[in-house]
Amino acid sequence: MLELRPLTAGEEHLFLSLEDPALVGFQSVGRDYRELVTLHQYRPEWTWVALRDGTVVARAAWWGGPEDTAPVALDWLDFADGEDDTAVDLLKEAGFAVEYCLLVPPGWRDHPDVRAAAEARVDVAQRAGMTPFVERLRYRWTPEDGLPPRPGRLEFRPEPDDERILDVLRRIVVGSLDAHEKRTRDQDGVDAAARDELAFLNWMPSPREWWRLAYTPDGEVVGLTVPGRNYSNPVIGIIGVVPEQRGHGYAFDLLVEATHMLVEEGVEEIVAETDSTNTPMAANFAKAGYPITQERVYLK
Repeated sequence: MLELRPLTAGEEHLFLSLEDPALVGFQSVGRDYRELVTLHQYRPEWTWVALRDGTVVARAAWWGGPEDTAPVALDWLDFADGEDDTAVDLLKEAGFAVEYCLLVPPGWRDHPDVRAAAEARVDVAQRAGMTPFVERLRYRWTPEDGLPPRPGRLEFRPEPDDERILDVLRRIVVGSLDAHEKRTRDQDGVDAAARDELAFLNWMPSPREWWRLAYTPDGEVVGLTVPGRNYSNPVIGIIGVVPEQRGHGYAFDLLVEATHMLVEEGVEEIVAETDSTNTPMAANFAKAGYPITQERVYLK
């Protein structure tokens, strides 16, 4: 008999009972499901299992911040050999309409076993109704990578007024290469895309005082840089340059400023992401000494 259902409190052992080689997904980098349950980032009602005669043959967990009332993303999906149909049914039965974020190691397509594990999960997600959206590069900087010197071309000022930040974000999202920004901009307009970015920045549990607008020496706005923290790491929250200032390499200046600010706060590592297709930003991360440590495949 097959049963598809969410966990109830105290059933974390069921979720962990499925044996998996952990080639892909957050378990491949040591994520502790139980720890995140205690932090209220995984929750029983957001965690589903498929039991065949009492044995877990597929599992899926959706993640969210501790204050979120709905999950932000599906980021844990596994199933036993031959149970891909069951995994499809599990996702459909759970019914959460959020993105799937599949973590994979760098160069994952060059390793047959890793590629097979990743593609099997992508196939399940697609059969459950999702479509491939974007692939992203994830970086992790530590002091051993070297702190790039500030170029000194721009002035950085705090800006406490969210309306002023929103005005700059409206300009930044025009022509942005970021797939998430482009999707919202194309579907709902520039203002909606800017407000989504502002909502994300306010969602992060890091100080609002860290946000900086960048200006030329003549006082012209260049863009926005936000060093921050999510619920796991210090992060580069956003690097954005307004259209009229593009082409001068200022995104590098914004990245370096955010890096310095976080280092001044005493952090020992900084995490950042960009789309794999955003080659200018990827080049800036490489120039600033940020090594690629993960890749992520997103389906929507």
